[in-house]
Amino acid sequence: MTELIAMQALPPIPNWTELHPLVIHFPIALLLVAPLFIIAGIVMNPSKGRPFFVTALSLMVLGTVGTVVAVITGEAAAEVAHRTAAMSAVLERHEELAETTRDIFGLLSAIFASILFVPRFLRRETITTARILPLAFLLFYGAGTVVLVNTAHNGGRLVHEFGVHSVLAPTNEAINSANPGAASSELAESDR
Repeated sequence: MTELIAMQALPPIPNWTELHPLVIHFPIALLLVAPLFIIAGIVMNPSKGRPFFVTALSLMVLGTVGTVVAVITGEAAAEVAHRTAAMSAVLERHEELAETTRDIFGLLSAIFASILFVPRFLRRETITTARILPLAFLLFYGAGTVVLVNTAHNGGRLVHEFGVHSVLAPTNEAINSANPGAASSELAESDR
């Protein structure tokens, strides 16, 4: 019975140094999808487009928060990574790009929030504020996206070219398979 329960248990919560591979994909996806909502907001009637702009801003803010977490967990993972000289150069470039990405999208989120809320606050909403400013904003966002994609590319190089991976803490299964006697004595104690 205990074996069945053990098989269905949740995996262990990873250490901080192990979280980077679990975290990095969220900001990438959120930040790459956000401009689609801006485009949808631009092509619609301004009153119907506003919810799309708000959704885009929400995705940007969540993605930006995700980049902050990704940078922090990436720094923690880099501290325990096994390094070679060639890999270190790519890792340093990846870290620099990640910090730049975080800063760029923090700034872009603040700019888009200003585009979205300042005209409404000043009661000066026009076709310019509803369509032209968001369209111009997309040009800057595109530049940020290039940095984001380069950051992801360098991270992909680390994994696929240099074989970098998270150093995982051993699980009970791994410990028990390495020492079968310990597993049987634990099982015997739990049956008592």
